[in-house]
Amino acid sequence: MSKGFARIVFISTLVFFAAFFAWPIFQILKGGFIDADGKLTFAYLGALLSDPIYLGGLANSFLLALTTTTFALLIALPLAVVSDRYLFPLKNLLGSLVLVPMILPPFVGAIGIKQILGQYGALNSLIIELGLRPHGWTFDWLGANQFLGIAIVNAFSLYPIIYLNAVASLANIDPAMEEAAVNLGCTGFRRFFKITLPLIKPGLFAGGTIVFIWAFTDLGVALIFDYARVTSVQIFYGLKDIGGNPFPYALVAVMLASSVLFYAIGKGLFGRQSYAMMAKATHAGGAQKLTGGRAWAATALFAGITFVAILPHLGVVAVAFSSDWYATVLPHNLTAENFKLALGHDLTVPAIANSLKYASISTVIDLVLGIALAYVVVRSKIAGRQILDFLAMLPLAVPGLVLAFGYLAMSQEGKFFSFLNPIANPTILLIIAYSIRRLPYVVRSAAAGFQQTSETLEEAAQNLGCPPLKATFKITIPLILANLIAGGLLAFSFAMLEVSDSLILAQKQVYYPITKAIYELFQLLGDGKFIASALGVWAMAFLGITIAGMTVLLGKKLGAIFRV
Repeated sequence: MSKGFARIVFISTLVFFAAFFAWPIFQILKGGFIDADGKLTFAYLGALLSDPIYLGGLANSFLLALTTTTFALLIALPLAVVSDRYLFPLKNLLGSLVLVPMILPPFVGAIGIKQILGQYGALNSLIIELGLRPHGWTFDWLGANQFLGIAIVNAFSLYPIIYLNAVASLANIDPAMEEAAVNLGCTGFRRFFKITLPLIKPGLFAGGTIVFIWAFTDLGVALIFDYARVTSVQIFYGLKDIGGNPFPYALVAVMLASSVLFYAIGKGLFGRQSYAMMAKATHAGGAQKLTGGRAWAATALFAGITFVAILPHLGVVAVAFSSDWYATVLPHNLTAENFKLALGHDLTVPAIANSLKYASISTVIDLVLGIALAYVVVRSKIAGRQILDFLAMLPLAVPGLVLAFGYLAMSQEGKFFSFLNPIANPTILLIIAYSIRRLPYVVRSAAAGFQQTSETLEEAAQNLGCPPLKATFKITIPLILANLIAGGLLAFSFAMLEVSDSLILAQKQVYYPITKAIYELFQLLGDGKFIASALGVWAMAFLGITIAGMTVLLGKKLGAIFRV
């Protein structure tokens, strides 16, 4: 590839991240390392690292991320293999529903989770109705085992990230390699662990890295479970005293360093090897049709996991259709009036249009920058290219709450970026924030595609007179389209449902995105919870239609979207 192009991408990325990632983080971090006299000090960091509460929070965050990633992998990998290799009843429908957890922001799902698992929720009411416990009995399911509960909730929310990357990677495998293994007597699970798993390792690493760092820095689910013994919640509570408490700033530095370290270790252990195929192939004879008990077992696997994963969504839908729900299995007084009120409220219609604008523009930015970054990292030999890989992952290591406060800090009156002050108009900062925070999804997905596509295809085109960049767009990009769709879907979906940046940066009602509108509605007394749930259902429906529309444009069912 052209060294000039690689240098342009390298320099442009450094400038972009310096302005909109490093600088806002610096505005936050300097509060933890600059004392009242303006001198550098490590006293706050030293006090933090000697405090068992903060150290315990870091340990819990690491274990929580590890447990969540393990659970998500155990959920996603079997589903991906079954989906890629077999045909079974209701496959297309269930394959679509697997991705449902992506279309609900965690704090909206909290409405459904609390309604189902709360002390006076649906589950306790069902147990009483079945006669297993006396009337008046309650049990705090959310507080019984907070650590395990958070890990399970996160795993069922995040497993689609691994699933998308695993399915895309499985679709890239040249069937001749597996057939050769069978001819040599390597079959069953041995073939999977010896041949298939190493071939899809880049995709699993791509998805697993995102899940791990997301879970390590997650705030919303821990707050729902009132679990304060993790670093993200400690930062959140500390930010309430942002003007006079230096420890949250120092804690952000420790979390950032820890996330980068964990990523580097994972990269060294699991991400260095890649196996390139000559072309993206399809399996000989296509997917195998299952019959009898095996077919329905595959259906039951998908249906069972999907049901558990969409319980929060079902809870939100039930709240949206009710006017009262307390200490009963199902809500009383079902009504559709909440949906009418949600769309008729002066907060909602502009919010939907705003979210669509913010998310669409940020996704286009992510695709352009993500493809360029991944290409330079995987294909070029330019010195320091791994720096780009680390830069692309860093946004996931910083909680959105902290980054949003950084944007507020750097855009205050008298600062260099004061023209971006979100009090006047947050549009540019919201688009930049969405782009920065969702860029890793596109980079990791695109990099996995480049790793699995042999460079010899581009070299052959160049030998026939095709310029390097043209060869990339004519040859490689179509071959990794599945990976780009995976990354683009994730970037767009999560940008539409971004919480932290939206709640903090959107301060005028005219610029509210969907999540800020839902939050404001939820704060209203009376029927606010029900209208907020109805808007959440509208948001889910909108994103569901968006994903379905993409399948129509591609001419494929969503369950086979990566079989290119």
